[in-house]
Amino acid sequence: MTVHETESERRARQRQRFLRQIPFFAVMLVVLLAAVLVLFDRWRRGSVAFGGALLLGAVLRAVIPTDRIGLLQVRSRAFDIGAMASMGVLVIWLATSIDSLGTGDQL
Repeated sequence: MTVHETESERRARQRQRFLRQIPFFAVMLVVLLAAVLVLFDRWRRGSVAFGGALLLGAVLRAVIPTDRIGLLQVRSRAFDIGAMASMGVLVIWLATSIDSLGTGDQL
């Protein structure tokens, strides 16, 4: 085994590690969008986006195999999907059910 082969194997492992995290990065991109909405005083839309990020994470956890899901894997598949989906639905329900309290923020 030569040094060149070892270097190419190392790059392949790094590429695999990065590709495995793409679902996590997608969810975090939606979370970033939600945070920007909240910062610009659009708390209701931001809350719906936070809930959407949780639902996206649940869907990705459901369809992507465990060895390729990266940081979205916390516990068992069933627990991860159930926790993210229920929290996503709860956050969206809360965002849509709470009165805007005169802020004018509507979906």
